[in-house]
Amino acid sequence: MTWQASNLPAEKHCFFGSRGGVSTGFYKSLNVNIRSRDPAENIQKNLEIVSSKYNLPADALNILQQGVSANVQYIAKPSQFQIEADGAVADKKGIVLCIKTADCAPVLLADYKHGVIGAAHAGWRGVLKGVIENTVKLMLEKGAVIENIAAAVGPCIAQESYEVDSEFFKIFRQSVAKAEKYFIESAKPGFYQFDLEGFCQDRLLAAGVKNVELSHRDTYALRDEYFSFRRFTHLGLVSQPGDFPTEISTITL
Repeated sequence: MTWQASNLPAEKHCFFGSRGGVSTGFYKSLNVNIRSRDPAENIQKNLEIVSSKYNLPADALNILQQGVSANVQYIAKPSQFQIEADGAVADKKGIVLCIKTADCAPVLLADYKHGVIGAAHAGWRGVLKGVIENTVKLMLEKGAVIENIAAAVGPCIAQESYEVDSEFFKIFRQSVAKAEKYFIESAKPGFYQFDLEGFCQDRLLAAGVKNVELSHRDTYALRDEYFSFRRFTHLGLVSQPGDFPTEISTITL
């Protein structure tokens, strides 16, 4: 299932789910993960399906080689899986910024008045390192105005599905002021439930972005609509590193 935020133009962005593609089996069906063992021709066709929303060819999709960094790059022309970064900013038409996820939060941002867009891969490590702030900063350097930026945090793992251990909790308490607000105690002693979506929202607000919308869609729980690395892992379906399907979130000018 796709989701679109009400604070971004419907024709200019889309948070795609797992449906609508050609992949089969474990990768069913709109998988875009080239590290998976899904045949390359299926992934290429899925990318063409995604780009067709904007009446653009698949090579208009700028797809990052993502990790867990705070690295954000300016995109003058699109490339696929060539740039190592977890955020991207563009100010030219004909480029579709893309973020791949399977539980992490995709964050899409835009100042359409001044023609600047951004996208961030917001896993907890990247958010902690500053990927959201760095995306906003680069947008401002390229001409965006903070009061005009709208941001949407797309489908990601929800707090009720995101159990973490005490070491995770300790890292946040050492790094984030009032970190306790993002955690509730789990039913399992010594474990907690982490609010990734709320953490992303607060980082956007702290960066000066006041127009923020959240999807409130849980990729772990909505098994027929979204891919989820944690769910796949719990089900014993991930046989080797990187071999799992991912969805894609997109934004363009």
